Amino acid sequence: MNLYLAAQDPTLADFGKDPWWLVLGKIVFAFVFGLLATLLGVWFERRVVGRMAVRPGPNQVGPFGLLQTLADGLKMAFKEDILPRAADKVVFFFAPTISVICAVTALSVVPFGPKVSIFGHWTPLQVTDVSVAVLVILACSSMGIYGIVLGGWASGSTYPLLGGLRSSAQMISYEVAMGLSIVAVFMTAGTMSTSGIVAAQGDATQLTIAGQQIPAPGWYAILLLPSFVIFFIAMVGETNRAPFDLPEAESELVAGFMTEYSSLKFALFMLSEYVSMVTMSAVTTTLFLGGWRAPWPITLWAGANSGWWPMLWFFGKVIALVFVFVWLRGTLPRLRYDQFMRFGWKVLLPINLVWILVLSGLRSIEDWQTKDRLLWTAVGAGVLLLATLFWPSRKKAPKPPLQEQVNSRPHGSFPLPPMDLQVPPSPRTKRVVAEREPANVVAGSESGEV
Repeated sequence: MNLYLAAQDPTLADFGKDPWWLVLGKIVFAFVFGLLATLLGVWFERRVVGRMAVRPGPNQVGPFGLLQTLADGLKMAFKEDILPRAADKVVFFFAPTISVICAVTALSVVPFGPKVSIFGHWTPLQVTDVSVAVLVILACSSMGIYGIVLGGWASGSTYPLLGGLRSSAQMISYEVAMGLSIVAVFMTAGTMSTSGIVAAQGDATQLTIAGQQIPAPGWYAILLLPSFVIFFIAMVGETNRAPFDLPEAESELVAGFMTEYSSLKFALFMLSEYVSMVTMSAVTTTLFLGGWRAPWPITLWAGANSGWWPMLWFFGKVIALVFVFVWLRGTLPRLRYDQFMRFGWKVLLPINLVWILVLSGLRSIEDWQTKDRLLWTAVGAGVLLLATLFWPSRKKAPKPPLQEQVNSRPHGSFPLPPMDLQVPPSPRTKRVVAEREPANVVAGSESGEV
């Protein structure tokens, strides 16, 4: 039975041998999965956020409001497509398509399941795989940001330009942290192939506690806990989701890089955001959550990781991660831009570098090659990471009263504004009022008013 289950794991040699119709079918499946995930993702987000806010959410169009997203998409298609006069027409048109194409392309190297038989052909449930598949995902993620940057620049307006600049700085900051997190996965799995990384997480870890062997999943989310936490935070920043949705901050930039877009172009930007969210959830599942492999205790069933069942486990993990995305949006406020950049460069990056050095040192010691000891190290590092992130800051001494602060200022200091926030009128206002008063006096005297 073990030999049969091991034969289901695809390798790089299994790709490139499918007939054309099978390759076309897998491409269509990946594309349709991205579109359906977007339609259901918008509905799912609105329902979950509504539940958190103690309101029903969409529940009128279709059963449980499932057709509300489709109705909104049709409404967008028939709206007027406005082109700003100062916009660069070519770049303004192609910017939304860049974001959508890059988000969908990343799904081509994500394994949805093991090898299965489709009309007599044994084929992996994956469009393709290469020896550097994870670098393909990073390239698609980086190129997708260019759609936002170009969309903000081509609009010919101030707020979209600021949103595009924020997006470029955000990409540079959090792409570094994300790349360093994946380095730990490369070091542990020994490959950059997505199917190889899933296969490397297939072996269960025998954790020794009180002299007893307890089976534990070999997921890198547990073995490499600090990398998983940092990768997920960087992933939220890369997809411009709350609380890191600064490129489209409604309270500051109207709608950010999407301010001048309307109709189908606006819908494409929304589509790219939700496809990116689903794609990065699938990538996180592949790199850290065992991919299509069943979680424990489902693995006690011998056929859990064979046939078509692994697709169910894969989609379940993706939905769970999408729920975390929605959960963050419904509970956390948006960060200030300076807080966001400081968190990426001064917190995530140094912790990631230290963790990579510690992991490299441990793997160079022969006695630490076993997974159970690596697991204990990862758990300790993860606890230290969480303690560093959420450690309460030292309480500052209470400030003296405001009047006491004013009295303690040295003589000749810069004058303070009024304490009651009533700013005196400007000299120009006084002059205008003085010019209008004689006319008012004359009008009053003619009407008999005293």
